[in-house]
Amino acid sequence: MECMEEGYLAKIVCGDGTKEIKVGEIIAITVEEEGDIEKFKDYKASSSAAAPAESKPQSEPVEPKEEKKEVSKAPEPTATKTEESSQSGDRLFSSPVARKLAEDNNVPLSSLKGTGPDGRILKADIEDYLSSAAKGSKKEAAAAPGLGYVDLPNTQIRKVTANRLLQSKQTIPHYYLTVDSRVDKLIKLRSELNPMQDASGGKKISINDLVIKAAALALRKVPACNSSWMNDFIRQYHNVNINVAVQTEHGLFVPVVRDADKKGLATIADEVKQLASRAKDNSLKPEDYEGGTFTVSNLGGPFGIKQFCAIVNPPQSAILAIGSAEKRVIPGAAEGQYEIGSFMSATLSCDHRVIDGAMGAEWLKAFKGYLEDPTTMLL
Repeated sequence: MECMEEGYLAKIVCGDGTKEIKVGEIIAITVEEEGDIEKFKDYKASSSAAAPAESKPQSEPVEPKEEKKEVSKAPEPTATKTEESSQSGDRLFSSPVARKLAEDNNVPLSSLKGTGPDGRILKADIEDYLSSAAKGSKKEAAAAPGLGYVDLPNTQIRKVTANRLLQSKQTIPHYYLTVDSRVDKLIKLRSELNPMQDASGGKKISINDLVIKAAALALRKVPACNSSWMNDFIRQYHNVNINVAVQTEHGLFVPVVRDADKKGLATIADEVKQLASRAKDNSLKPEDYEGGTFTVSNLGGPFGIKQFCAIVNPPQSAILAIGSAEKRVIPGAAEGQYEIGSFMSATLSCDHRVIDGAMGAEWLKAFKGYLEDPTTMLL
């Protein structure tokens, strides 16, 4: 005989030739395990086991005590186990696999409409129910209130900056070199120069002004780093124009100090402060930030960042990232002696198409030399 579930035929209740079999009447018993066949050897179906085709919602008839006792000794027939409907009182027929799946997933059989013969609930019906429930949960999750937010329109400078930085990271093969420089002499030189600046009415010289001067002189010493990639050739610039990154509420600006290698520290300090002021007022002109050949970005002094890697500003081939100075305990001149020194981190980001690793290292060596012996910048 054909069956919609896998198992073993344990008992044939209605044999060949049986007539007037009612809808829902037990005709055979199947079991999942072969060892359960013997348990149904003497099984006899009760006269009330078949549900009338047209029955009114009434309470279930009480089966004879004898049959209850007999059936209780063996598992209930898997093909006829029913679930009571909490609403209609009608019997629900389901396969053993469907019942097990429903039980494991807390699926109420009374809420399902079976697609098997005579409305029998099958495994596929349970799976469809679970699938629909999962989709419903996803829809509810999607409809849940999201995070509060506000959309801020991008300024023109923000769009330009975003496009240039994206172009840089997508087209320029970056590599990074970092060096720590002892800056005690640099700090001392600044403390000696600023009183003279005050006396003459000039602007105070900052550590960043000294960094700009050192970077410019290092570019003059290693001109290969003062270049741009032009596809068919590398363009090396004669002018050393240093862009200085300035963060404002309007966005990131990079005004340029032209011919920084030829200018004195007082002039550089004055120009940087004027350019920074115009950047904050959003009054920079195109000529104030065009034509740079190298960029310096300092997050150390203003923000206390120890070290970071900056993104090359195209069409330039390098950018210098300056961190904050920190005090460290280092070995002294004599054995067993120690002293405290101030060190500053500098990271050079390079375009590998233009600046090879050794070339970048040579530039950093020159830059470090100027920071650690700053009086050479005054010669």
